[in-house]
Amino acid sequence: MIGYIIGLIITGLIIGALARLVIPGRQSMSIVVTIAIGMVAALVAGLIAHALGLGAILTYVVAVVLAAAAVYFISGSARARGRTTV
Repeated sequence: MIGYIIGLIITGLIIGALARLVIPGRQSMSIVVTIAIGMVAALVAGLIAHALGLGAILTYVVAVVLAAAAVYFISGSARARGRTTV
């Protein structure tokens, strides 16, 4: 189980780092925050998927998708707060 959790954390770390490359424009969050969001989201999603009895590959797919979505939406909301409208 520890190896599984470490795998999810590493998956989230990679997804968080790759999200910086994929999300267009300048991000207001630091790379550390982006990676942390990816790690936490992948860990939570993976543990929930595992608890639901999904297979190993499907669990990692769910973790990757939810981690990428979390990074995208959180960074998008951070950018939206920085904008001003006239």
